[in-house]
Amino acid sequence: MANNDNDKSGMMSRRTFLKMAGAGAAASAAVVYGCSDGKRAETKTGGTRKQPGEMTYRVNPNTGDKVSILGYGCMRWPTLPSPDGNGDIIDQEAVNGLIDYALAHGVNYFDTAPVYVQGQSERATGIALKRHPRNSYFIATKMSNFSNWTRENSIEMYRRSFRELQTDYIDYYLLHSVGNGGMETFKARYEENGMIEFLMKEREAGRIRNLGWSFHGTVDVFDYVLSLHERVHWDFVQIQLNYVDWLHASGRNVNADYLYGELVKRDIPVAIMEPLLGGRLSKLNTHLVARLKERRPEESVASWAFRFAGSPEKVLTVLSGMTYKEHLVDNIKTYSPLEPLTDEEKAFLEDTAQMMLRFPTVPCTDCKYCMPCPYGIDIPAIFTHYNKCVNEGNVPKSSQDEGYRAARRAFLVGYDRSVPKLRQASHCIGCNTCTSHCPQSIDIPAELHRIDGYVEQLKQETL
Repeated sequence: MANNDNDKSGMMSRRTFLKMAGAGAAASAAVVYGCSDGKRAETKTGGTRKQPGEMTYRVNPNTGDKVSILGYGCMRWPTLPSPDGNGDIIDQEAVNGLIDYALAHGVNYFDTAPVYVQGQSERATGIALKRHPRNSYFIATKMSNFSNWTRENSIEMYRRSFRELQTDYIDYYLLHSVGNGGMETFKARYEENGMIEFLMKEREAGRIRNLGWSFHGTVDVFDYVLSLHERVHWDFVQIQLNYVDWLHASGRNVNADYLYGELVKRDIPVAIMEPLLGGRLSKLNTHLVARLKERRPEESVASWAFRFAGSPEKVLTVLSGMTYKEHLVDNIKTYSPLEPLTDEEKAFLEDTAQMMLRFPTVPCTDCKYCMPCPYGIDIPAIFTHYNKCVNEGNVPKSSQDEGYRAARRAFLVGYDRSVPKLRQASHCIGCNTCTSHCPQSIDIPAELHRIDGYVEQLKQETL
């Protein structure tokens, strides 16, 4: 890499680089769409339907990259207790095994960021991927300059990603979580410090193959950043899309049908995050699980959400943070090949979404952007336990409820097992440090105080 942003040494034109880097992928795409072997065919959704058991791919029109519809989100790598007793470290052996299995079964897109897993994800991902040929996978990472967006710090973060990932080019580079903090924050993070121009030069040099952004925020910021397309030429955009957020986005988030529609108008490929809404669409209440299982008894509850996210034709890849192998295996099954949703199934999922929204869960996606809490509170674990109890019917509204005793015990015992006492909601002082970092716009202190009040009512039996 160059030593500073004005250094032109060793640079080649973007066109030349893409021609070289995309040649193999373009050749593969020609085979796919030509169906020369009689085994593959283009689907109505623009993807590649293959023989059963083979991954579905989408072709990036900008580069010819043949990208797996299932992308590996590296935000939730498995961890182990640190030998020095200070927190957790990534289980590198487990990560190596997951990536080996993913690559062997057709997954070739890996999405990470400098802030994932408390800053450990890029390094662990780089170690695992380095064991494989560089042309067998695509790396996506981000500029996560949330707290220090000076030009110097932003450029150093960018360069550190190359070192951690052990690569000399990044296939898909994103401005991270655009919209968090509003318009002023976006301009400070990327425009006033000249970082957009810097990254455009890096793309021209070939060190970035595709330049885009991930979005969490209000519609005015989305529209503004999209309006820069004529000057910047965004290569892709990453949005939150699932069958709840399609028409029922909460907080500051924007309905996914609008976001996707605006990108389609400009012919911009789309990467999808939160297809399971932070796992909530795989942990539905028993009534909704039975409803989905009645239609497709052999398929997982999660498979419905992944089919929804992968069906739109401009979707390039759908990210899933697969901590455990069983999740990876199930998602590979869903996308090998993808069976796009019918119109009737889309209507069925819209009905499911409306039923789900009647239950008072906290819209937490377990992204952990709120962590670490300065007072040691495990915010995601508290919300996860609460939502689990809601879905399982273990949040009684009154001591007169049928099954009150069993539900009370399940909530309190599960709470103590899931969240150590010193990390529970009772220790929240309302400092509000966490709130500005939440992509879902949750009033975190208010929710923690509500849950803590409920816990006290259960303990004192005053419901």
